[in-house]
Amino acid sequence: MKREKALRYTGHGKKLLAFALAGIIGFAGFYSVEASAIKDAQKKKDEAQENLNEVNRQIEDIQNEQSVLQQQMADYDGQLMSLLTDMELLRTDMDNKELEVEQAKTSLQIAQMEEEQQYEAMKKRIQYMYENGDSSFLAAMVESEDISDFLNRVEYVSEVYDYDRELLTAYQDTVQQVADLTVQLESELAQMEELEIRYEEQEKSLNQVINEKKVQIANFDSQLADAKALAGQYAETIRKQNQVIAEETAKKQKAEKEAAEQAKKKNNGTQDTASSGTDKTQTGTSSAGNDTGSSNSSGTGTSSKGDSSSGSSSTGLTDTGLNPGYATGVSGSSVVSYASKFLGNPYVYGGNSLTEGTDCSGFVALVYQNFGISLPRSSYALQSSGQAVSYENAQPGDLICYPGHVAIYIGGGQIIHASTPSTGICYGSATYRTITTVRRVL
Repeated sequence: MKREKALRYTGHGKKLLAFALAGIIGFAGFYSVEASAIKDAQKKKDEAQENLNEVNRQIEDIQNEQSVLQQQMADYDGQLMSLLTDMELLRTDMDNKELEVEQAKTSLQIAQMEEEQQYEAMKKRIQYMYENGDSSFLAAMVESEDISDFLNRVEYVSEVYDYDRELLTAYQDTVQQVADLTVQLESELAQMEELEIRYEEQEKSLNQVINEKKVQIANFDSQLADAKALAGQYAETIRKQNQVIAEETAKKQKAEKEAAEQAKKKNNGTQDTASSGTDKTQTGTSSAGNDTGSSNSSGTGTSSKGDSSSGSSSTGLTDTGLNPGYATGVSGSSVVSYASKFLGNPYVYGGNSLTEGTDCSGFVALVYQNFGISLPRSSYALQSSGQAVSYENAQPGDLICYPGHVAIYIGGGQIIHASTPSTGICYGSATYRTITTVRRVL
């Protein structure tokens, strides 16, 4: 009896074992399929993540190059704005100078007319005195009461001659002065006209560079848009593969749970149940992980521009009384004396030779370099060099700065500067244009 029970139990156990083995084999096949799907999704996700990282690096490079270009654009825009401001001031000065030239020409015509009238009047008086000279002198002797009266009458005739001659000389001097002023004003106007042409060439060149930079920025914008679109595609791929991994992992967990429950029902024993629970504990804890965060990677780095602040130093024109001390042992008269050695030498834009040719800022820099003083090579930068000086306190050796131009003050309201190609290095009036600032660099 016991043997029969044992045999029945053994046969029942074999059936359970066979059923369990079949379940395990079926589950193993299912698990193999799920694992393969997860592995394939993970591979696709890793490839997309690698591509996304590469695109993000490209986006960062593009944005860095954009930032450099935008800074260059800002610099060129600043130069263009300064140039346009200088051109506007120059044209105002030219308008004023044209009025001065017209006024000088009018004054010259008046002076010449007065000179001619005086000359004609003098000729008539001389002719009259000459034609009536003898009778006048005879009348002067006869009609005079005494010798003193006679001498007075003769002296009067002589004084008329002297007066006419002095008056005519004065008129001639006035005409010459007005004529010289007219020539000076016309020369200054011609210098401004040449400077205007150079400004227009610089404006054209800057606009060309700015337009080229705009094209480059537009190209970068297009590249950046393409890269961001590609990054979005890779990010979407990562998101989908994360979803696949999560879904397949959930299926696997569900299958494991169902297999465990079926084994529990068939076993009907605490040991099998415990075994099933242990198996569940070992295999049922996998999850999709934290990979979903990678799909949020945009790859769009940000770049920031450094804030540039330019302190506005006093120009010295509106602040009266500015008269700083000297920081070097070089005298202004020595600077003026050295600079004057190069009078008449040519003006060459961008040149760096006091003998072969240089421009206004080059002339200033080279002159001061001779005394061991280093100055910027730009007229714009020179407006911030040294210390501000009120114009009424300007001394020989100070710099007189104009819009887009610079000169060396020599005293007496005069300057020496590399003016224009037609005039070269020459003297001139310090106030021939609008002064922006006076700087003391000695």
